[in-house]
Amino acid sequence: MCKSDEVVLSIKNVSKSYGATQVLNSINLEVYKGQIIGYIGPNGAGKSTTVKMMLGLITEFEGNIEIFNHNIKTGGAAYKSRIGYVPENGEIYDSLTPLEYLSFVGGLYGMNNEEIIHKTSELMELFDLEDMLHTRISSFSKGMRQKVLIIASLIHNPDLLFLDEPLSGLDANSMMIVKEILEQLANQGKTIFYSSHIMDVVEKISNRIVLLTNGEIVADGSFEQLQQQSKEGSLEEIFNQLTGFDQHKEIANQFVSIVRSGDNNV
Repeated sequence: MCKSDEVVLSIKNVSKSYGATQVLNSINLEVYKGQIIGYIGPNGAGKSTTVKMMLGLITEFEGNIEIFNHNIKTGGAAYKSRIGYVPENGEIYDSLTPLEYLSFVGGLYGMNNEEIIHKTSELMELFDLEDMLHTRISSFSKGMRQKVLIIASLIHNPDLLFLDEPLSGLDANSMMIVKEILEQLANQGKTIFYSSHIMDVVEKISNRIVLLTNGEIVADGSFEQLQQQSKEGSLEEIFNQLTGFDQHKEIANQFVSIVRSGDNNV
């Protein structure tokens, strides 16, 4: 893992409300070059809101966010050329082929056509999609679409990568490939902001884990540091303890009991 004291992303006293609902409550976070940040929290904790603000998709908020030392409120959008993004439910132009879609994306990042075609062909082949290069995306499975979105997020060689459930729909082999890609990118100094509900994946790939709940950061450190603080085993157990959720077994028992209530053999 590439270690650096260079701050790539800085969030200072950031708050966000929707009407009377406080989504983020004065959060502070500094992310360094070469880190893989596992950004986790319950549904509604403010994870997606945080990412959308950093991407410039949400512009109204209190506090400041700096990316590559540029205030994203006042410094323009030039920083976006150095970031990549895989959304959880990414919209993709179904009527296009992967080559057409990736040519469009690459063009937005200022890549020349020859470079786009070369990279697209090689990256699609590594994902076992070489025969689908000229096929309409509308016929693709979720996993195939996800691979195209991952390629789109990386084709311009970004320095900062935002990933929101990037493994959704992928088969086991593809998951291993993507996890290895992320590790190698981090070793080369790329910074990765990884948001997911899959705790075992976050636990394995992240060298720093940030836990958000009720709009506040309640834990920030390596998995080993979080273990020492909470005296729990897996990241899932740490998550449950820090978020105060311990009814999973009781709810599951009730659920199964209701499902089986008509079973005469019970």
